[in-house]
Amino acid sequence: MTKPRPPRKSASPSPAAQPPATPGARISRRAADRLRAGHLWVYASDIEALDLGSMAPDSSAPDPAPPALLPVADARGLLLGTALYSPTSQIALRLVARHALDEPAWLTLFAARLRAAIVRRRPMLTAETDSCRLVFSEADELPGLVLDKYANLLLVQRLARGLVTPAIANTLVRVLREELRDELAPTAILERPDPRMRELEGLAAPDLAPLWAADPHHPAAQTLFHLNDLAFHYDANAGQKTGAFLDQRDNYAAACAWAQRLNATARVLDVCCYQGGFALHFARIAGSVTGASVTGIDSSRASLEVAEQNLELNRAANGTQLKAQVDWIEADAFELLRDWSGSGKQGSGRQFDTIVLDPPAFAKSKRAVEGALRGYKELNLRAIRMLRPGGLLVTCSCSHHVGWPDLEAAVASAAADARRRVRLLERRGAALDHPVVLNQPESEYLKCLILEVE
Repeated sequence: MTKPRPPRKSASPSPAAQPPATPGARISRRAADRLRAGHLWVYASDIEALDLGSMAPDSSAPDPAPPALLPVADARGLLLGTALYSPTSQIALRLVARHALDEPAWLTLFAARLRAAIVRRRPMLTAETDSCRLVFSEADELPGLVLDKYANLLLVQRLARGLVTPAIANTLVRVLREELRDELAPTAILERPDPRMRELEGLAAPDLAPLWAADPHHPAAQTLFHLNDLAFHYDANAGQKTGAFLDQRDNYAAACAWAQRLNATARVLDVCCYQGGFALHFARIAGSVTGASVTGIDSSRASLEVAEQNLELNRAANGTQLKAQVDWIEADAFELLRDWSGSGKQGSGRQFDTIVLDPPAFAKSKRAVEGALRGYKELNLRAIRMLRPGGLLVTCSCSHHVGWPDLEAAVASAAADARRRVRLLERRGAALDHPVVLNQPESEYLKCLILEVE
């Protein structure tokens, strides 16, 4: 007769299966699946339960500040990791580790990731290009942190509430100034806040004092920096983004190379030229063409004034390379191109060998995509009509909400309306210092199509 088996002892649950030991956020299954797939964001709408308990820095205060770090668990209580917490943002949680993490451990991890990101960029810095993005937020496992190097100035953006702490600022300065001083040699570490992001994160206006300066009484805020052996003025207190468009560096060179292959350098139009990035690169390669001209259009007079200063700076440094005539026009791109792309009584019917379209982000949210695509189609339609047969079109979008299929469909529709055949030469993204992480699709925002218009 078979003896009955004794009851099996229940196995002790593994540490990973335990609910978080401290209060935190419990998120929806959809959000948990997204984190397990490698994404780092949890939206506020995906938080099913939130218990801050005594986690606030001073929980006895009448209105305690929210904690910077928060444990994140799925609906069953299984720990998914630790995140930066933003109580007012739609992106409420940004995962920084897939395990439990207290502040001292987070600061150690933050410093290690900061060093690693900079070491990865070191080969990109040369005598010809002394500036690049050193840290690209989630793509470098430092959510909400952007760090750019403009020659001897380091520009910081902290775009998540959980990073705006004295401890993070002190760690930044220590690593950048003390541990990496030989590689970076900064004269100042400046913070350039993004007003829109600070509003979304519920942050007050920042202290405008530098995080660190070699001369605290007269901190440097201006410098000259170099991309592809061209010099540019930089002012930390002016301009868009962190002041310049470092992400287009490789596209400047690629566009010029294609223009030379197609012999499309005599007449160049740079639309939304900002401070002259594409225009100056084309002016350099057009110098050997008799009567060559480059025209830059932008709606910002301040940007065009800097573009002119950059032109004179490079002509003074190497005038033999920049002989092309360069003109700057302050105008609304849509209105001017609508006029120029006409013929006869409808417009001047101007024609160019190469046209660059690099507009600002048209879609800053998913709801704006439809209108943005109409804008992209309109600009590309006007440009295609103004290109001579065999001309080059370089068209860009910096809206991550606009995907490659959307942008290409807008350009194809414009080509059909213009009754022109457009041949794809190359798809390009941001420079290598702005890496794309496949698990975080938002890291791929810049799209650049290089096209031959037949």
